[in-house]
Amino acid sequence: MRIVEILIGLASGIAVGTGFVAFLTVLGIVPRLMQLSHSVSKLRFYESAIIAGVFAGIYLSFGEHSINITTVGIVVWGLLHGLFIGMLAAALTEVLNVFPLLFKRVGIESFLFPLMMAIALGKIAGSLFQWIIFSR
Repeated sequence: MRIVEILIGLASGIAVGTGFVAFLTVLGIVPRLMQLSHSVSKLRFYESAIIAGVFAGIYLSFGEHSINITTVGIVVWGLLHGLFIGMLAAALTEVLNVFPLLFKRVGIESFLFPLMMAIALGKIAGSLFQWIIFSR
């Protein structure tokens, strides 16, 4: 029975890992990030950071050890998570051009910038609210 659990876990991990890599590849997050930050020469750093992040996430999710982090460490951890989610969301909307196409079709292109600012500020406010109210 243990062999079946191992095989199911391995197959699930391969499926999720393949989906993650496909998601990053299709969106072109890393090349676009390098292009915007003018850091094409740091490709190996990006690759190493992604691999290290995946392994750290696996270890922290499934490992038996827990880590105690100070308040400053939690703030830094939260900022890093926010940066990742923000860049992922920005890459997704940029690649798909969701909002510009939608606003152009509807005929309200002049409201694009205020909407994007509202989304960004709403995300920040919601994240701060969750952190302040529910994370203590």
